[in-house]
Amino acid sequence: MAKQQAKSGDNITRWIVIAMVSLVVVTGVVFSMVSQSSKENASIAALDGTKLQPAISSSIDVKNGSAIVLNPGMTKVIDIWEDPQCPVCKNFEDAIGGYVDSLIREKKATVRFHVLSFLGDESVRAANASFCAADEGQYLDFHHALYVVQSPLENSGFWSNDKLISIGKKIGLKSKKFEDCVTKESKIDLVKANYESMSKFGVQGTPTIFINGKLWERTSNSFDVGEFSTAVEAG
Repeated sequence: MAKQQAKSGDNITRWIVIAMVSLVVVTGVVFSMVSQSSKENASIAALDGTKLQPAISSSIDVKNGSAIVLNPGMTKVIDIWEDPQCPVCKNFEDAIGGYVDSLIREKKATVRFHVLSFLGDESVRAANASFCAADEGQYLDFHHALYVVQSPLENSGFWSNDKLISIGKKIGLKSKKFEDCVTKESKIDLVKANYESMSKFGVQGTPTIFINGKLWERTSNSFDVGEFSTAVEAG
């Protein structure tokens, strides 16, 4: 009888320990998720006060992977292949994005943006929203905003369609047309075409940049705008 009572006590103790461990694990997961959500929402605040720059019309270049083309017809042509969730792409944007924007706005180069989506569903949604922004003439500003608020974790749930619409509103992109385009994922065919064109152009990762058809390979550990601008001028 004493043995049975001892065994019963051991089982109770075991289940208490299991319950306590489970509670600690669940609490940790919930805290981590809440903390991550707070960081992501705080990142959107970084867009406060942003004003849309003058609209720039774009076109879709079907022959070149259905890329978004800004400033067609220039002597210098830059192809930029990026996935919106790619952290190294953010590094490129932070260091060199301003220079690329100046080339476009000052009409010094044709730039073709290949918006990829191989990192998952959130990349697909962000890419779709990018094409929607391009329809509004605001690809550059939306593209920049995505990298400003990019989550440090891929597919964390941050880039829902509602959140992408909110990002658009934060920078002044408030049209019903944009919202409907994002919600209905109207540009999925273009997103798919960009993704499927990677192999055709020998693109295996992001960011990949071509200057007048020649692959640009950085020589420094970080992205250096001086190195890049020299390559553009020489291209």
